[in-house]
Amino acid sequence: MTNRQGDIIWYELMTRDAEKAAAFYGAVVGWQVGAPMTDGPDYRMIAAPDGNAGGMLQLDDAMLAAGASPSWLAYFGVDDVDASVAEIIAAGGKVLVPAWDAAGVGRIAMVTDPQGVPFYVMRGATDGASSTVYQRHGLGHAGWNELYAPDAEGALGFYHRQFGLTRMGGMPMGEMGEYSFIGHEGGEPIGAIMGCPPGARPGWSFYFRVDDVDVAKARVEAAGGTVVNGPMDVPGGERVLQAVDPDGALFGLVSGAEA
Repeated sequence: MTNRQGDIIWYELMTRDAEKAAAFYGAVVGWQVGAPMTDGPDYRMIAAPDGNAGGMLQLDDAMLAAGASPSWLAYFGVDDVDASVAEIIAAGGKVLVPAWDAAGVGRIAMVTDPQGVPFYVMRGATDGASSTVYQRHGLGHAGWNELYAPDAEGALGFYHRQFGLTRMGGMPMGEMGEYSFIGHEGGEPIGAIMGCPPGARPGWSFYFRVDDVDVAKARVEAAGGTVVNGPMDVPGGERVLQAVDPDGALFGLVSGAEA
């Protein structure tokens, strides 16, 4: 795997109804969602116009009973999954699913940060392969990663130590504190960390690039989703919204300021 330590190398939607989710995101973002894989749980690949954009896991009864809920999660690429899990535990995080080997895919573990926010860590099985699911300006790809944290400063420290994500400036958000841009040293920001807005649930959310956010708002609503914030202009010339899909998973859309 040629991605550097701490790159986001995969996005995954956990949903209770993969067929319904495929139809929704196909209408809203334009994704093509594949058929379920033949082995194991119902898992489907998501394709943007130029390749992989992530995956979709249908939650079964056992997963739901264990506390899984509809949501989007990120996979952070690491050099050594077991070492990363040990470091995350030492920092106050927890293991939700112990490390396992997915044949032909890699070694994966599901964990939380010290504030209870879930994510995966993964080491790809193939040396030389590189993930392109995150693309700042790629149509149909995640182009921004945003974390709501009860303790934003604590989260900044944790993700810096574990994944090398560094504060790259920011802007004030009133009572919610600083909207701190994050990225790897020498690169451009890939997202931001901020305090939880009133009533919001801590966690990562991801903004997928569409042709026009205002047009996509109508697609969200027509397909059964609910817009919860925006559309609105943000610094840099982009326009964004946040919504929940018909199963209750939070996501964002972004357009404008193309490179």
